[in-house]
Amino acid sequence: MDRRDFLRTAGGLALGGLTVALGCRPSGSQSQQMQEAAAGTRRLERIGLQLYTVRTLMEQDVPRTLERVAEIGYREVEFAGYYHYTPQELRQMLDNLGLSAPGTHVPYQALEEDLETTLETARVLGHRYVVVPWLPPEQRRTLDDYRRWAERFNRWGEACRATGVQFAYHNHDFEFTAIDGQVPYEVLLAETDPELVKMELDLYWITYAGRDPLTYLSQHPERFPLCHVKDMTADRQMTDVGQGTIDFAKIFAQAQFRHYFVEHDRPEDPLASIRRSYAYLSHLTF
Repeated sequence: MDRRDFLRTAGGLALGGLTVALGCRPSGSQSQQMQEAAAGTRRLERIGLQLYTVRTLMEQDVPRTLERVAEIGYREVEFAGYYHYTPQELRQMLDNLGLSAPGTHVPYQALEEDLETTLETARVLGHRYVVVPWLPPEQRRTLDDYRRWAERFNRWGEACRATGVQFAYHNHDFEFTAIDGQVPYEVLLAETDPELVKMELDLYWITYAGRDPLTYLSQHPERFPLCHVKDMTADRQMTDVGQGTIDFAKIFAQAQFRHYFVEHDRPEDPLASIRRSYAYLSHLTF
């Protein structure tokens, strides 16, 4: 046991002792969580994949690519395009492979111009989260630009909620570069309704931007149901999960994520990359 693991374990045991000393008996679920945290025995129940990682394969053969994803062990996928298949055809593929698709990335134009079709596609495919992954540079130059995005996010969030879907936004690094002394990402958090707008935290990009994900997770624990699990080397290059420097165990132990999607933007060998990432995460305890 290294020093970090010892301190984490000792801290968990001390917390449990303090609870008893104060006469506050934890509930069954809380007691189990405390024991698991102290022992570091929690594991990911379901590991997902952002299909952008295998987009070059999806462009060639969607059914076979999904089959390979399932063979590796992934049980959830997040779409980034539908490759000219109908929602019904894709849903059948997923069902046949035992996959589910709780999330999808859609360009903001899809919500602006064809909201009804976007939400109907989400219904058929079983998406619970519709995620906007990117803002164009010319529309994010000022804080007022971000406030206007927050207004649109709230509006889209209301429409999504009316059909049983949750709207979310996925970050890169640019949202953490201060403008006029303020961090745009924090403007988005402050100006959007927490019930209507959730956040998908990309662990690579927030780390690349020099920010600590645990700060945001502790300040806004209910805002982050989704994450992108992406690793970073010491020289800030993207790499397969487990091959870099990001301490996923520490993050996962404190987060309240419901869905974890592996992603690599530019893998040399997509299948080898997602296989290595899955192998690491399937054995990770926290």
